[in-house]
Amino acid sequence: MEPLAVAGIRLGSAGAGIKYPDRRDLVVIEAAAGTRAAATFTRNAFCAAPVTVARAHLAAASPRYLLVNTGNANAGTGQQGLADAEASCRALAEQTGCRPAEVLPFSTGVIGEPLPLARLVAGLPAALATLRPEGWRDAAQGIMTTDTRPKWATRRAALGGREVTVTGIAKGAGMIRPDMATLLAFIATDAAVDGALLRRVLIAAVADSFNAITVDGDTSTNDACVLLATGQAGVAVPGAGAGHQQFTAMIREVCIELAQAIIRDGEGATKFITVAVEGGRDTAECRQVAYTIAHSPLIKTAFFASDPNWGRILAAVGRAGLADLRLERVAIHLDEVCIVRGGGRDPAYTEQRGQQVMRRPEIAIRVELGRGGAAARIWTTDLSFDYVRINAEYRT
Repeated sequence: MEPLAVAGIRLGSAGAGIKYPDRRDLVVIEAAAGTRAAATFTRNAFCAAPVTVARAHLAAASPRYLLVNTGNANAGTGQQGLADAEASCRALAEQTGCRPAEVLPFSTGVIGEPLPLARLVAGLPAALATLRPEGWRDAAQGIMTTDTRPKWATRRAALGGREVTVTGIAKGAGMIRPDMATLLAFIATDAAVDGALLRRVLIAAVADSFNAITVDGDTSTNDACVLLATGQAGVAVPGAGAGHQQFTAMIREVCIELAQAIIRDGEGATKFITVAVEGGRDTAECRQVAYTIAHSPLIKTAFFASDPNWGRILAAVGRAGLADLRLERVAIHLDEVCIVRGGGRDPAYTEQRGQQVMRRPEIAIRVELGRGGAAARIWTTDLSFDYVRINAEYRT
């Protein structure tokens, strides 16, 4: 489905030659006056300069523009990086008539290189000239780095007697591990939403989506997820009740679709893997087990080879750090096939059944801990030759 326009949002993109010639790498997102915004950012201590500036600007003013560049992360660049991020905001503000604090900057690309500010600024007029409500697809392409395809999601539904739209774009394929959202995601709605409510809705949606995916366990310096609410649909989202639940579900669905698209496009990925852990004492220990499985190179390479080496999964559950784990209560499944029960291989398991599952492009690992009623679910990928090649050649 093509991305639906959101009233009060226009998007423009251009090629500024930030890293590669003849490639769209600069995106401007314009929000109507009065737009409310909420955002989540990376927890990486070496957060990029644009993250620091965006946080400060968001605390000071409601954004009128988001400015996104690819090809250069402007991370690990010290005081000069901060000055460049601020300068990019001033340059866009001068050309649009807004205040610098009403611009939120975002960057993605190579870490440790100075931002080519002159090229970025020179590309702004072209990006602004292409601003249009239907610019979502081009913007999704303009924020890509190692992504192989643009990522968007869109929903429209009746809310309070009026149509409300939610559309979002995201980029990400590697350096993916939750700790806010993951890499860059920009979502907008034309509903009117109170600022505090907007943040609560975003945080809840991120927890079930961008914070539930991992490709390689690496948290980027530049991760950010922004949710804009223009209010142009003429309907306000209530703080409770059916309308609130419907709107929350729309935001959550868009975030999950974008997060899953990142996993499906993971660098070199050939398998889409769901890891579900049930029967834990709390959600935290379920997630601890899930990520131990998802981050195991041995498990990930076995999935790439379609090898039902179930002992690697068993070992990961055992080393996840859960105290007093009763092995006889643990059960592990690959899709419909039980591989572990009662402390060892399930008596009904055969290598042939395991092989049939492992050849599938989408596979679920389900772990039952037998300790309580908590559960958690994340999505991950296998680990292929191409992942190594892509990241080995990233700067060449």
